[in-house]
Amino acid sequence: MNSTVVAVSSNGVYAFTKPNRDSVTLLAGLGVEGDVHAGVTVKHRSRVAQDPTQPNLRQVHLIHQELFAELRDAGFDVAPGDLGENVTTGGIDLLALPAGTLLHLGDEAVVEVTGLRNPCLQIDLFQDGLLKQVVGRDEDGGIVRKAGIMGIVRVGGVVRPGDPVRTELPAEPHRPLERV
Repeated sequence: MNSTVVAVSSNGVYAFTKPNRDSVTLLAGLGVEGDVHAGVTVKHRSRVAQDPTQPNLRQVHLIHQELFAELRDAGFDVAPGDLGENVTTGGIDLLALPAGTLLHLGDEAVVEVTGLRNPCLQIDLFQDGLLKQVVGRDEDGGIVRKAGIMGIVRVGGVVRPGDPVRTELPAEPHRPLERV
């Protein structure tokens, strides 16, 4: 199956959801142009409160559209942009990628995968009970985060729905994704 960009979203103000756009422009070292989370240092409110000088490893948030089908089967109505992601993909298991994977989005943009999104309680304010659907436990009791991945922009460019997504794995040994 070919991997593609299904939707792109951004928001210039702090809000849980992000409206879909015809395109977004990724800026190297910063994130999505005009998005509230763009910047060299952290922009997420809780992380700014801890240490505003931390590097921003969460410049771009990506979610696989297959998660929305899983959530729909559990009785939730979630669409691209609803969980605050910038890029919704199809046909790629984002959660299985190792840290350091390069995602080539469209003709130019390249995002380096930094880790897993650690969803917060705001998800339950969006739809009650949704947090338990996107954070669970595996057979061994380990935490499983399904609310997407985060990355930093290595090469800027315009990204549009329908653009191809190509993965470039890092050198082995591969490191599994951890929360960022």
